[in-house]
Amino acid sequence: MTKVVGVRFRNVGKIYYFSPKNYEIKTGDHVIVETARGIEYGKVVLAPREVSDDSVVHPLKEVLRVATKDDDEREAQNRSKERDAFKICQKKIREHGLEMKLIDAEYTFDNNKVLFYFTADGRIDFRQLVKDLASIFKTRIELRQIGVRDETKILGGIGICGRCLCCHTYLSEFVPVSIKMAKEQNLSLNQTKISGVCGRLMCCLKNEQETYEELNKRLPGIGDMVTTPDGLQGSVQSVNVLRQRVKVIVDINDEKEIQEFPVEELKFKPRRKKVKVSDKELKELGDLEDKKGDSKLNG
Repeated sequence: MTKVVGVRFRNVGKIYYFSPKNYEIKTGDHVIVETARGIEYGKVVLAPREVSDDSVVHPLKEVLRVATKDDDEREAQNRSKERDAFKICQKKIREHGLEMKLIDAEYTFDNNKVLFYFTADGRIDFRQLVKDLASIFKTRIELRQIGVRDETKILGGIGICGRCLCCHTYLSEFVPVSIKMAKEQNLSLNQTKISGVCGRLMCCLKNEQETYEELNKRLPGIGDMVTTPDGLQGSVQSVNVLRQRVKVIVDINDEKEIQEFPVEELKFKPRRKKVKVSDKELKELGDLEDKKGDSKLNG
């Protein structure tokens, strides 16, 4: 077991482990640590605790110090400088006529580098832009192309549920989401209803997926033959996953009738329903699947 603290550097960013050494650190404190990008100012979101060695990337770097008042002031100055850097970069992008959308600007704590995050439809030749920015800021410049999910995570917004976006409030890492999840949860396969602000499938589809998978295991499939409590044979017309009730078409006096039963009162051969998405549905939905592999471009 290894003693660590969890540190986060940006709003709802990934949590990284560092050794607390002998410092008395609690949740909410700010600390100065060394990362691959240099010296960074981060917030402690996980108090000192023991974790398994497999959870730690060795060698584990140590907390350099608990942030002082001077460190806090320097961080505030950096945040102010980021706003100015953002405006300058936007102006230079327009001057060069580049087809790119600037999303955010970020100074490292030691001012060793300025990072600019942008989105674009394809690859952008920004070599001259980097030269101009380097001559203005007199430091290393990094231009990083990000995807639409990362753009939405940085900018934030309100989802169709009326709440702040999950990715901007608590979701530190994106989870794989597929159209099959919407199908399994009996959701309308309508783009406007299952896609988020970013235009991709809503991350919250993952939240209840395991519950729906477990509940669906207990239900028969549409069209399956079941036996009712009265001993009648019938075919399944529809199922209510959350209520665990099944509507069955049965023959009574040579007439078809729909009756509803709790699933535990029916007899049938349990089977795992395989959720399939037809080519027609995929075509109608378009390319909403979760995409990975955003390129990282350094200048």
